[in-house]
Amino acid sequence: MSFSRKILKDKKILIYGAGRTGLSCLNFLKKNNKTFLYDDNYVNFKSKLIKKFFIDKKSIKQKKFDYIILSPGINDKKCNLKNFLKKNKKNIITDMDIFYMHYPNNKTITITGTNGKSTTASLLCEIIKNHKLDCRLCGNIGNPILSEKNISKKTIFVIEASSYQISYSKIFRTNFAAILNISPDHLERHGSFKNYVRAKFKLITSQSKNDYCFLNKQNMHINREIKNNKIYSKIFKINLKLINFYKRKIKNNYFNSPGNLENLSFIFAICKKLKLSNTKIIKKINSFKGLKYRQEIVYRKNNINFINDSKSTSFASSVNILKSSRMIYWLVGGQGKIGDKFNLKKRDCKNIRAYIYGKNKNFFIKKFKKKLLYKCFGNLKSAFINTLIDVNKENDNINKTVLFSPSAASFDNFKNFEERGDYFNFLLKKYRVKKTTNAVK
Repeated sequence: MSFSRKILKDKKILIYGAGRTGLSCLNFLKKNNKTFLYDDNYVNFKSKLIKKFFIDKKSIKQKKFDYIILSPGINDKKCNLKNFLKKNKKNIITDMDIFYMHYPNNKTITITGTNGKSTTASLLCEIIKNHKLDCRLCGNIGNPILSEKNISKKTIFVIEASSYQISYSKIFRTNFAAILNISPDHLERHGSFKNYVRAKFKLITSQSKNDYCFLNKQNMHINREIKNNKIYSKIFKINLKLINFYKRKIKNNYFNSPGNLENLSFIFAICKKLKLSNTKIIKKINSFKGLKYRQEIVYRKNNINFINDSKSTSFASSVNILKSSRMIYWLVGGQGKIGDKFNLKKRDCKNIRAYIYGKNKNFFIKKFKKKLLYKCFGNLKSAFINTLIDVNKENDNINKTVLFSPSAASFDNFKNFEERGDYFNFLLKKYRVKKTTNAVK
């Protein structure tokens, strides 16, 4: 199929997925196109808008669509329309493609990577706004990109992009692309780590000679892909050690962990190309609150920190914070991911006590065996209460961290990581540590 940047008009379009992304596509396209909506879970939707545009599976097979807009949450190999999608693969596009057709000249900065995307994209957008520029945070965080209104030629878009969004896109191109890091993730969807890496790198290989890409110099998977692909954009390999030059000026405890310091390395590099003020950058970094459920310090009690890192869905997303704290009581559990590895060595685990919860305990036991001390519990509540008991047994003069960083998907017991994070905060409020030994309220 031949794509152009011309505005879509009078096309027959199927939107697959009735979540936030799908509905934003519907609202954007319904006026000028013959638009249809399909979702595997239609029975759960009560919206009149969805019912008005909904088309059933049988009718889909009888129609010919110019475009099929696939929401990132749809697995094209396991969904109701998998055979239909396979036959019409060339017609599949995304909301990011539609955005690019309509706004090809707006400056876009797209952030991807296994970990740290949301924090990096959010902080970068705040920094740009602090320079009195019109900046929108979109994609996998903030609003769906087609929900944005009042866009001018000067509007800058900071987009957080997942591997799913990138892999489904056909024509989207970004002026600034950043791959923060790559480690095994979403292998159940991509089929292999090689496919996952390739999906991420599509963001770079689609760029032109006038674009810029920012890559983690120390990530071996990224270095390998640089050698194996023809890249037209200007490459900036980020030296993570350069953050030490700014470190003394950063007073925000949120950026104490190695992972968040790496995120800052990218932010300074991108801001340098945008010619932004270092003074304003550092001021915004120091006032940045951090994102909910991402290494969020939710409570302090004397020398004890309670951190809610419910967003953690893999070991790679937990490792940096495990390295940055001294005595850690680690609440971990959920649906472990295929191919996920716990890469901390035994010598780095001597101050970590793991409290494994849930049905998938064996997954974690295999990873932790002979590396660290652990206990197992049927659910998060039991694990949390026992964590507090053990915390109170320790010397009060020792700095301690109760870390809720599940390192796994939430779907065994929760709808999403937000619901999981809310439940941890509920437990914390209900069973808050008292100063008397072994007391739990």
